[in-house]
Amino acid sequence: MGHILIDSVCKEYPNRRRKPRPGSPGTGKYMVPVLDHITLEFGEGEMVCILGPSGCGKSTLLRIVAGFEPPTAGRVIIDNKRVERPSSDSIFVFQNNGLLPWMTVWENVELGLRHLEDREAKNERIAEQIEIVELEGFEQHYPHQLSGGMRRRAELARALAVNPNIMIMDEPFSGLDFLTHMKMREEVVNMHRFTRKTTLVVTHDIDDALIMGDRIVVLDDRPAKVKLDHKLDFPRPRDFEKLPELSELRKQIFLMQGVLYAV
Repeated sequence: MGHILIDSVCKEYPNRRRKPRPGSPGTGKYMVPVLDHITLEFGEGEMVCILGPSGCGKSTLLRIVAGFEPPTAGRVIIDNKRVERPSSDSIFVFQNNGLLPWMTVWENVELGLRHLEDREAKNERIAEQIEIVELEGFEQHYPHQLSGGMRRRAELARALAVNPNIMIMDEPFSGLDFLTHMKMREEVVNMHRFTRKTTLVVTHDIDDALIMGDRIVVLDDRPAKVKLDHKLDFPRPRDFEKLPELSELRKQIFLMQGVLYAV
């Protein structure tokens, strides 16, 4: 389970300005188009990384897929059902820290399992997810007692505990230092290989997308259209120096983003 069809999705927002700026993309009654007929299809178990300029609508697309807001036109179909509201089958990991600060790691992970009446089974699942993200020994710590990377791992454990069909992650590594970023990226790839959950990741980091993804989608500037939808048939772990085709694709994507030289 976890097949996603994004069918000609458009999204507009009201322009907050009383009058649109000359030459602005506002239409009709000062509506600002953000997504312009986005059509994509993702298979069960794929990890899809979505790139695009800041403000182009990447996070908006994720919220529509998750059911947090409706499209202006078009539809999203997940496992042959139209998305009209949030579902426990799709779990969203937000860009900013989403842990509840007054709850311990254990209690945060337990949040999505309140429906389970079997206490022993619930505790077993919580412990299993905490072990997967390597937070054993920190179960009774509060978020402020954890490092940024540990808080991210606790969020992933909470999401995985619900056993969703689809994991949706919006800039999961933002605000992390370089080494923690690298370790978290590796952990997300390893968890995906272990769980095989359909995973959508919005990122600004081209290298993250190329190293993590089974598929990469590049959106252009607002109103966003699909500029590239490319399957990444490269073995893991991926090394740009040892994979010339991947290195060439990296250069092409940098050029798409307006960067002439890929560092």
